[in-house]
Formats: sequence, structure tokens, C-alpha cells
Amino acid sequence: MRRLAALLALLVCSGAALAQGDLRPGDAARLDRFDASAGSALMQALSGGAPEDVAALAKALSGTAQVAFDETLAGDWSCRTMKLGGLSPLLVYTDFKCRFTLRPDGSFGFEKLTGSQRTRGTITFREGRAIYAGVGYIADEDPADYADLPADFTSDGRVQTNVAVFERVSPTRARLMFPAPAVESDFDILELTR
Repeated sequence: MRRLAALLALLVCSGAALAQGDLRPGDAARLDRFDASAGSALMQALSGGAPEDVAALAKALSGTAQVAFDETLAGDWSCRTMKLGGLSPLLVYTDFKCRFTLRPDGSFGFEKLTGSQRTRGTITFREGRAIYAGVGYIADEDPADYADLPADFTSDGRVQTNVAVFERVSPTRARLMFPAPAVESDFDILELTR
């Protein structure tokens, strides 16, 4: 009986490790602190952001998350970054171009194609949420993929690991929410529309 219990415990622990799979421990920890990061950053944004930026933030966060993945997600989207807390209470940028690509394994590739700050990576389901793991980089960089970066890498100022929760609100609206990004802000939102 003890042997069976030990084997079951080993399988459960192995499953937990596989569920986090390719996430670095620091990135998994950022996801674990998602609610606290969001709450603190939102307080800064709402109390110090310009009224038009606060209105844009409210719109980006409105709507209930629905099924994240289906074939209609693939294709080109407009996207704009909102940086909450940190260097400034709230910064809302102009629209850029982003793209989702359906992969054979059922995951989605994501890439921000324009602007000086870009990101590319993969969205998969983990523990009931759609999670983005990728690499943020300055436009003139050609960084390694997330899985190919050194195990202890977080940021060198030009390249950083990105982790976010992905929510799709409708066929034409979605958002990527980045808790505790490595540079500049306390919380980032990438609003996606088409």
C-alpha cells in the first residue's frame, strides 16, 4: 500500500512539473502573482492615468473571457500596448500589427509584427488558462526562441522573457495580460482587435 501511495505521489508531482513544462520558474512565479500585480498596477493607472487612457483601459478590460481557441483566431489583428504602473501610472500606445498562427499541435503562435518593442511566442492551455510564453525584444534584435534562452535568463534590457494570460472576449476582441514584465512597467496589456 505504501508503495502504491508513493507511486501515486510521484505521478502527481511529475504531472505538476509537466503542467508548467517549458515555463521558467521566474515566469511561473509571475503568473502565480497575477492578481496582486494586476491590482497594484490598476490602482496606479486609475489614480494617475489621463482620462482618455483610463477610458481605453476600461474598454480593453471589458467583456467576459470566452473560449480562447478556435480556427477564427488565426490571422492578422490590430494590437496596442498599455503599460500600467512603474515608470508612469498609465501609457496607452497607438495600434500596431499582430498575428496569430494555428500550429499543427493545436497551440497558437503569436507575434507582434510592428513597433519598436515586439514579442513572439506560443499560447497553450495550462491549468485551465490560455498562457502565452514568449520573448520580448527590441525591433532590430533577432532573439532566440523562449525555449532556447538560458535557463536563468530574464532580461538583458533588449531581450526579455514574456509570460501572459490570454483572454478572447469576442470574435473581434482579445487581450494578452503580462504580470510584472521585466522592463518599464508593473503590468502590461496588449489589446487585440479586428
